[in-house]
Amino acid sequence: MSAMFTPLLALTRQDDDAFTAPGSPERGVRMFGGQFLAQCLAAAQHTVPADRAANSLHGYFLRPGDVQRPLRLAVRRLRDGRSFSHREVTAEQDGKERFRMLVSLQTPAETPRYSRAPMPAAPAPEEVTYTYEDFTRAQTGGVAWPAAVRPVDIRYVNPPQAGPGDPVTETQLMWMRVRERLPDSPAVHQAALAYLSDTTLVDHVPLPLGRRWQDAGFDGTSLDHAMWFQHPARADEWLLFAQDVEATGHGRGLASGRFYRRQGELAATCLQEGLMRWSGPPNAPPI
Repeated sequence: MSAMFTPLLALTRQDDDAFTAPGSPERGVRMFGGQFLAQCLAAAQHTVPADRAANSLHGYFLRPGDVQRPLRLAVRRLRDGRSFSHREVTAEQDGKERFRMLVSLQTPAETPRYSRAPMPAAPAPEEVTYTYEDFTRAQTGGVAWPAAVRPVDIRYVNPPQAGPGDPVTETQLMWMRVRERLPDSPAVHQAALAYLSDTTLVDHVPLPLGRRWQDAGFDGTSLDHAMWFQHPARADEWLLFAQDVEATGHGRGLASGRFYRRQGELAATCLQEGLMRWSGPPNAPPI
């Protein structure tokens, strides 16, 4: 059974700018990066007027977090202007900083919209039955995806079919949503979209090298994450997540992602860099 998303946003206020965020029923080795993103964004949202929505965030994963234990979130108010507010949020466990985020929040204004990349062609989510869990089981010989309990529904449109050693460079397409029905609050949906944005994004950085994130001897983790919100979207409705690998080298890989509403509007854009390390076979790619 999947976990629920909304309990993750049940922050306990310690003072005006400090909160305690609950742990997760997920039983992973490390705290999911999307949990850091969602909870820190929620903390920042609690310190601004309700008419200000996030327009961008930039976060750094500094240390692994314990997924089952609460986080202490401290918000620093950097600036409040006529249209924009800026916040810095740090997440700590055991007195050690685990994650740090800068958030920009804006009073929305209507201006003409333009998007360079139109929504890619994809079958409707109801027609796609192949899940990300199916993909990971296929890559690991039937071992279940440890994060399958997360409150997300993922339908993989074009899982890579190339054999070992063959590069995969095409855009990876997935339909995603939070499983449960969420409140109508735009702030909740932005936090949920931030949560979704960390799902699978950095996993694809080995693909152009003919490798897979699930390969034996590969060690990877997220280093940083940036996100821009272009158009309001419900995170509990299907969104097409189009993901590309921008570059690899020096032990790192950079991936980009674009969320589209079913109607075709670009909802959000994100970038994430991940660590890439191999051990074992001598023919492993250099880092």
